[in-house]
Amino acid sequence: MKAYRTLYELMDNPEKLQVLAKEAKVFCLLNGLPYPMKESPELVTYAPVTLFPTPVRGAVFEQALAVQPHYNLLVDRISQDAAFLEEALSSTVLADDFTARLFNIHKQMLAEGRASPIVLGINRSDYMLDESEVQGGLLKLVEINTFAAGAFGTSDTIAPLHRHVLRLAGLEGLRSSVPDSNSTVRFASALQRAWELYARPQAAILFLVDDVEMIFFSHFKLINELRERGISSIRNNFEFVHKTGRLGSDDRLFVDGQEVAVVFFRDGYVPGHYTEESWATRLLMERSRAIKCPDIATHLAGTKKVQQVLARPGVLERFFPEQPQVVQQIRATFVGSYTLDQCPEGDRAAAMAMDSPDRYVLKPQREGGGHNFFDADLVRVLEEEGAGLGRASYILMERLRPRVERNVLLKRDTPPEPCDVVGELGVFGAYI
Repeated sequence: MKAYRTLYELMDNPEKLQVLAKEAKVFCLLNGLPYPMKESPELVTYAPVTLFPTPVRGAVFEQALAVQPHYNLLVDRISQDAAFLEEALSSTVLADDFTARLFNIHKQMLAEGRASPIVLGINRSDYMLDESEVQGGLLKLVEINTFAAGAFGTSDTIAPLHRHVLRLAGLEGLRSSVPDSNSTVRFASALQRAWELYARPQAAILFLVDDVEMIFFSHFKLINELRERGISSIRNNFEFVHKTGRLGSDDRLFVDGQEVAVVFFRDGYVPGHYTEESWATRLLMERSRAIKCPDIATHLAGTKKVQQVLARPGVLERFFPEQPQVVQQIRATFVGSYTLDQCPEGDRAAAMAMDSPDRYVLKPQREGGGHNFFDADLVRVLEEEGAGLGRASYILMERLRPRVERNVLLKRDTPPEPCDVVGELGVFGAYI
C-alpha cells in the first residue's frame, strides 16, 4: 500500500519524527495517557507507546474477535468443572506452592459451597501472528489472562493518538483503518451488570490493587465511568481489606463499613502480591456473597497448565460437545504445548527442548508477563530441575516467530528512532 510506503519513508526523516513525537507526547498527557514515574509515583510522564499503528491483517483481526466469545464460554465451563481442574492441576499443585495455595482455597469453596451464584469474567486473549514456515502467518494464542487483563484504559486512547499522528503526517488514508477500542465503557457495562444483579444499590465495587500500580490511571477512568452511572467504588489493597474487612449477615462483605457488591481483582496474580495476611484476606473475599472477578476457579482456569492440557486431543470436545465448528475455531489458534510432568511424556518433552532450545519457550504458572525462559535460560532451568518435582511447575510451548515490523517507540528519556517491534494482539472478553 502506497500510504504505508510513505509511512516507512517518514521514519527515515529525523526532523519530522522529532516534531511528530513532541505532538504525540502532548496528546498523551492531554488525553489520558499519563504514566507514573517509578522514582516518584506522584509525578507522571507519558505512557510508553508506538508513534504509529502497527498493521494487522483484517482477516486475522476479525478471527480474533470471532473466537473470543468461545474463549469466554470455555473459561467459564472450565471453572465449573471441578473434576477437570483437579485432574489438570494434580501435578502442578505438588510442584508449585503458589498454585497449590490457590487450589486449597478452591477446594474449601467446593466444600462450603459458593456464597454467590454469580461470576463476572473479564478476560484478555493475547495472540501473535506466527510467521514461521510451518504456521505460515496464522493467528496463534500466546496466553489467556483470566486475572491480569489490564491496559484497558490505555488502549482506548492509543487509537485516537495514532489517528492524530497520521493526520499530522499527512496520511489521512490510513486513519480509517485504526479501530476504536472503547474497553473502559464496555468494562464499566460488565461491572454495572454484575452490580445490578447483586441488587443492593448502596453497595460498592471494590478495586483490589497493589500499592504502586503503573496503570492506575486506567483504574480511575473506569471508576469515573462507574460514578457517572451512579455506582460507588472502593480502591485499596490487601492490607486495607484485611484490617477493615468483615463478613456480615448472609456472608455479605463489608470493607471499612461499606458493603461490597463486586470484587474486581487487580492484585493477587503472582506470589509477590501475597503475605500470610493476604492469603487470609483472599479466602475472606472468596467466602463472601460479593461477586468476584475472577473467582478462584476462574483464576485457576487461566493457569498455563490448563492451557497445555486443553491442547491435548479430545479435551476441547469435553467443553463443546457436538459443536465441532467451535472446537475447530479455538484449536486453530493453538500451538504445540507439552507437559513437563515426571513421566515418560514429560521426559521426552524436556529432552526435545534441550536438543533445540531455540524452538521452544518454558512457561511457569504465572500471569502478568515477563516470567518465561528462552534459549540458554531455558536449558539452564531444565538442567537445574532435572527430572525432579519442580519441573512440573512449568509447561513447554512451541516458540512463535511473529512478524517483525518497523515503528518508532516513544519512551521517556529515549530519542524517537525507528526500530524493529513485535506486537501482540490482545482481545478483551466479558461474561456474567
